[in-house]
Amino acid sequence: MLGDFTYENPCRLHFGPNALDELSGELAKFGPKVLLTYGGGSIKRSGLYQKVIAALEAAGKTVVEVPGVMSNPTADKLREGAKVARENDVDLILAVGGGSTIDYAKGVSVSAWTEGDPWEHLYLNMEQPTGKIIPVGDILTMSGTGSEMNAGSVITNHEEGLKIGHVFGSDVMPRFAIVNPELTFTVPDYQMRAGIFDAFNHIQEQYFSGTDDNTSDYIAEGLMRSLVHASRIAVKDPTNYEARSNISWVCTWALNTLIACGKSTDWEVHMLGQAIGAVTDATHGMTLSTVALPYYRLVMPYGVKKFARFATSVFDVPADGKTDEQLAEAGLAAMSDWMDQIGVVRHASELGLTKENIPAAVRATIILDGGYHKLTTEEVEKIFRQSL
Repeated sequence: MLGDFTYENPCRLHFGPNALDELSGELAKFGPKVLLTYGGGSIKRSGLYQKVIAALEAAGKTVVEVPGVMSNPTADKLREGAKVARENDVDLILAVGGGSTIDYAKGVSVSAWTEGDPWEHLYLNMEQPTGKIIPVGDILTMSGTGSEMNAGSVITNHEEGLKIGHVFGSDVMPRFAIVNPELTFTVPDYQMRAGIFDAFNHIQEQYFSGTDDNTSDYIAEGLMRSLVHASRIAVKDPTNYEARSNISWVCTWALNTLIACGKSTDWEVHMLGQAIGAVTDATHGMTLSTVALPYYRLVMPYGVKKFARFATSVFDVPADGKTDEQLAEAGLAAMSDWMDQIGVVRHASELGLTKENIPAAVRATIILDGGYHKLTTEEVEKIFRQSL
């Protein structure tokens, strides 16, 4: 491994069928006022909301709520939550839901006491929080984003046609996370499949960079192999606990900063996917599945040895005297077959991307340089056109 790095993750994660039993002990560590945030109401239908409220009441907490967090949390919703958190001077934000709800909670945690407009300062200008940061805890109901154990927060501004993620410092990471894979059984099939690909691509974004012999890459390969195996089971048997628990665990480790250690990391597929989300409001994981292969086919010649390794180490493509180029192409073909097996969206036109709004998506795309090749604006447009 080359270079220097510091690893820190303060999140205490409780995992398994009885993980929710640990909530009361976690709540005791924080002050009396709690902001509870969640999405569209599925946690009420499943009965999880009632269990959480009972735990909060038993812990003597005063609870205020911000429900209705959408799948792509907006700048306006962020401002609403920040106002509620500030006016009630809450001691903890408890997010119950998937990655969007947890992303939102972290956004509120840094926005409530930051002077000025949080969208402008924290997302558009990528500034650091200026006020106190409210602790966050989470109860995960959908695996995929890894938001339960990282400091990232993605917010969408429809008026400006932008979707921007800000990875804050370790002081924004949730203080605790409760991950019961059984809670993910209630997620719609479409969302489960989207989450699987989101996690897979999180690993790819960190894997496809650098040329040194890096321990992080070996860990990444193991995570990808596990996810591919478990996903094939889960799409056929969504309530298979073993498969869903492995998916949940992989999704957490895919983006809790561990496998980024010693890496430059890429993240361009996410920039492309978020740009599609900015103009269509489509499900995040599915935006990634439409642009990943066009992107990787374009950059593969610049990092062909790693792509060849990906083929043999993740998808068991036999070398059989193949050149690195042939192996690399076979690996992407195997990835394409797997994507069809788990049923993710392959064409961005199904998500609302059109030839007419491609220019807006190009404008919304942030071009990074951590991977094997820095895209040109023309190449961004080419990828979007190929994704249709």
